[in-house]
Amino acid sequence: MANGQPLDGRFALVTGASKGVGKGIALELGRQGCQVAVNYNSDLAGAEATVAELAALGAGGFAIRANVGVKADVESMFAAVLERFGRLDVMVNNAGVQTWKPLLELTEAEWDKVIDTNLKGAFLGTQLAGRTMKDSGGGAIVNIGSGCNKWAFPNLVDYTASKGGIEQFTKVAAVELGPYQIRVNCVAPGSVEVERTKAESGTDYAATWSKLTPLGRVGVPADIGNVVAFLASPKADFVTGQTIYVDGGLFCKPAWPY
Repeated sequence: MANGQPLDGRFALVTGASKGVGKGIALELGRQGCQVAVNYNSDLAGAEATVAELAALGAGGFAIRANVGVKADVESMFAAVLERFGRLDVMVNNAGVQTWKPLLELTEAEWDKVIDTNLKGAFLGTQLAGRTMKDSGGGAIVNIGSGCNKWAFPNLVDYTASKGGIEQFTKVAAVELGPYQIRVNCVAPGSVEVERTKAESGTDYAATWSKLTPLGRVGVPADIGNVVAFLASPKADFVTGQTIYVDGGLFCKPAWPY
């Protein structure tokens, strides 16, 4: 990696980085100088592909498995990251799942899986990152929210609850961790075309959402990665407790009858 990048010499952990938005975040952090631990739960091949792309950029990285909703897994992951890197400067809580089902049909097991992965995962990742960064002089934590932070999305009650919780959790974490020079922010993507969204829509995802977005297109993982990398950089040293919507203006628009 050439000298002079904003994140030269820094070490990052990105959860759920085997594909989609997480992969885009990991690659952008790598482009800007980070070495990146690429977390995955079941997709080892995807994580290894992300690591290979980081290497092609000249950035170091390695794959590390953990279910982010299981404390023992997260503790083992952090131990491996610290053994490899020696410190952690950037934590990105991106791993997430969702269930597409009406409230009255949602099962307890489905609710628990989504809350455990999305919200509990952000809690565990932030808590362990905070403890680590407190001892090393500070750092940046970025939690990945959603347009569900702001809008009520039918058939996504568990996902919406988890993402709304992440936004408020981010604010409290920012207040408590600020004295240790640890900044905590939330990035809330709008419509982003990835493998999951293309498969679940049953339509032309990009064409459908582009019509609703003021900038006239859907997002791509690099759009999210750019903002996360900014929040991780020294340029954002006075930014904490914030939610930044990366949505092309989508969630600025109310339902309007004329």
